[in-house]
Amino acid sequence: MSRSVRMLFALSTVAVAALSISIGPVFTQNDQPVNDPPNPYRTIEGWAKMPEGRSWGATSAVDIAPDGKSIWVAERCGANSCAGSSLPTVLKFDENGNLVKSFGAGMFIFPHGIHVDKEGNVWVTDGVPPGGANDPKIAGKGHIVVKFSHEGKVLLTLGKAGVPGDGPDTFNQPSDVITAPNGDIFVADGHGGPTNARIVKFDKNGKFIKAWGKKGTAPGEFDTPHSLAMDSRGRLFVADRNNNRIQIFDQDGKFLEEWKQFSRISGLYIRDDVLYAADSESNKNRHAGWKRGIRIGNVKDGKVTAFIPDPEPNPDTAGTSAAEGVAADAKGNIYGAEVGPRALKKYVKK
Repeated sequence: MSRSVRMLFALSTVAVAALSISIGPVFTQNDQPVNDPPNPYRTIEGWAKMPEGRSWGATSAVDIAPDGKSIWVAERCGANSCAGSSLPTVLKFDENGNLVKSFGAGMFIFPHGIHVDKEGNVWVTDGVPPGGANDPKIAGKGHIVVKFSHEGKVLLTLGKAGVPGDGPDTFNQPSDVITAPNGDIFVADGHGGPTNARIVKFDKNGKFIKAWGKKGTAPGEFDTPHSLAMDSRGRLFVADRNNNRIQIFDQDGKFLEEWKQFSRISGLYIRDDVLYAADSESNKNRHAGWKRGIRIGNVKDGKVTAFIPDPEPNPDTAGTSAAEGVAADAKGNIYGAEVGPRALKKYVKK
């Protein structure tokens, strides 16, 4: 090989390497069902004790307090809607399942997402029950995000109750909320159908910063941004449910990656960079071949290492089952908030 040819080859190699570095986001395309990781957990049912005479309603909202052991839940008043109910919707349980605090009576119609920030404040998103957009019983409610102190005092409200919209001060069925270490607020705005499909960012005082996303399937587009989580690097993980993927962004909305190996995700949670992803909907018509359940992995490599299967024997006939919301405490116990079965299950290591 002549010297000039060798130089040309070397320059071509450098150019290809540079292109591979500058090409940008990495796409992790795994469309093959991940159903076979081991299940190292056993299920504990009925551990959370409701007050006498009160039964569990549908719940997709569960998070852990900064102490690493107290569990916060927002549930739908013993039903799948709080219309006409005077029950408190925001509940705090200790690690033994005892109810130690409750508040939020009369404030919400369809509590959907919950987040407990590092200071112990409790954030709740409120949507609208299925088919209830024109129900006069829910007039003036829904489409908001509320920040409470841990004692239940309202500290901040984002959106306008009962007013759907896509502006900087309105939502249309917000599904989840999370805060960054610096206090910035991120809202997953939309719940499928004719609602929004975007992420909205505010500063810690609730001042609008930006929004990104629209209905679609391309990177940075969404179809039901159902849940949010953030890893130790500050990357924002979005459960893009109807697109059967996780999308990962930086905090300015720059698309970084998409992951499909965690299935059709309703609930996301990250603790110590362990990712917990709850699939409550997969069946033969929606994401065929994938089993419902909670998949567990690591945000550093995206590998699914454990799987808690849905106990529903015939998911093809069940609209939703097992955990829709998910969280994990400091001991590694997992909590699944269930809409269809109306329960809060606990999973502990075998």
